[in-house]
Amino acid sequence: MDNISEQRACIKFCFKIGKNATETFELIKLAFGDITLSRCVTFDWFKRFKEGRISIEDDHCPGRPSTSKTIDTINLVRDKIRYDRRSTVGELANEVGISIGTCHSILSDELGMKRVSAKSMPKLLTKEQMEHRVEVCLDLKNRVSNDSSFIKSIITGDETWVYGYDPETKFQSSQWKTSNSPRPKKCRQVRSNIKAILIVFFYFYDLVRYEFVHTDQTVNQVFYKQVLERLKEKVPRKRPEAWKSKSWFLHHDNEPAHFALSVSEFLTSKNIPVVPHPPYSLDLALCDFFLFPRLKSTLKGHRFEDVNETIHNATQELKAITIEEIQRCFKKWQDRWEHCIEAEGHYFEGDPFK
Repeated sequence: MDNISEQRACIKFCFKIGKNATETFELIKLAFGDITLSRCVTFDWFKRFKEGRISIEDDHCPGRPSTSKTIDTINLVRDKIRYDRRSTVGELANEVGISIGTCHSILSDELGMKRVSAKSMPKLLTKEQMEHRVEVCLDLKNRVSNDSSFIKSIITGDETWVYGYDPETKFQSSQWKTSNSPRPKKCRQVRSNIKAILIVFFYFYDLVRYEFVHTDQTVNQVFYKQVLERLKEKVPRKRPEAWKSKSWFLHHDNEPAHFALSVSEFLTSKNIPVVPHPPYSLDLALCDFFLFPRLKSTLKGHRFEDVNETIHNATQELKAITIEEIQRCFKKWQDRWEHCIEAEGHYFEGDPFK
């Protein structure tokens, strides 16, 4: 029972025991203090109970019947919003000849729509690129269906910058406040010039190899081939069974250094098969949608004095990533193949999974 209903019940009780309206109001005011109903309202409810009313609830009020939210109006709003999805509620209301409140109700309640900002994407994909994304996902999905151990035989890797200072995200800097307290503020800040390149490779059960490269080194095809040489030497120790059976695959994205002719020739000469990856597809690269965001999320907002401290803290966070997280990442990768196929090759970040 809410506070108002409770006071009405007390008014009814006072009437039943023979109190008059003035005495009832004084008793209610004594019991409820600052939240007491007004004298006028108290006297009105006392009168109602005196006239024989039993219920302490408000009378049902059906309201004014709707004359603008009709089937024809709803269909008209649907047609106009499909023609121009950037139309504002005010513009739609003026065109259809209804109130803004009714228009908003039709959009949200009847059509189940809400206004969202466009999400930035790496590239506007061509039809051929979208078809290629679907083909790659179908191929990977079929390979997993035919060989359940295929996903566990993949070693994936990439490189990224780690910074001495990387600003917090909006979510990380958010904090609780009351309605009366001022909104928290922060200065606009940029990434630090102190930075290093992290190159990392991992598979279904663990990290295979990682290394940090200082800023004076460019990750070109010559250097990347050296990185792959060091990776090849590491595999026998991290994955001896896969090394003996020659059953491991390399997965990396389409950076120029990764797919340079000299790198491809090196991989062919060493009998290292490469898992296909479609161009402009960060949403299908395990490092980009899982490892690097996971690594950097805890580093953001912290300021490190030099490159060595930056590398030390990045290494600690990298080692803190658990096997369970990595395995969930590979499962999510397979889910993303499905979603890419469902989206017919379009970018699907931010879209709900079916």
